[in-house]
Amino acid sequence: MKYLLLIASDPTLPSPEPGDPEFDEYMAAWTQYTQDLAEAGVLRGGEALQGAETATTVRHAGDGTTSLVDGPFAELKEHLGGYYEIDVDTLDEALEWARGLPVGEGAVEVRPIFPTDMPA
Repeated sequence: MKYLLLIASDPTLPSPEPGDPEFDEYMAAWTQYTQDLAEAGVLRGGEALQGAETATTVRHAGDGTTSLVDGPFAELKEHLGGYYEIDVDTLDEALEWARGLPVGEGAVEVRPIFPTDMPA
């Protein structure tokens, strides 16, 4: 079954930026985690997202109209920072992969993907 590991973090907390001495070590942990997923044969996709300040939300009203709002759809302290799509047999396996994410301080929401016959 496919799951999304949705990675949330607090953008006000410090994290190393490119050029900082700690950046390579920080990225090495993410690269190793991604490589581990690939070598286990469970990785289906994933990306890091740009900051929530770059988000635009399209809101749909019940009458069929839409409106645009600058920012993410939820006003929260933590913001969605990226995701992995994995394909594992059980929720417990997905949770174990989520526990291994090198997020430092943050949260990982694990959510099963509803199976569909969407064209590729």
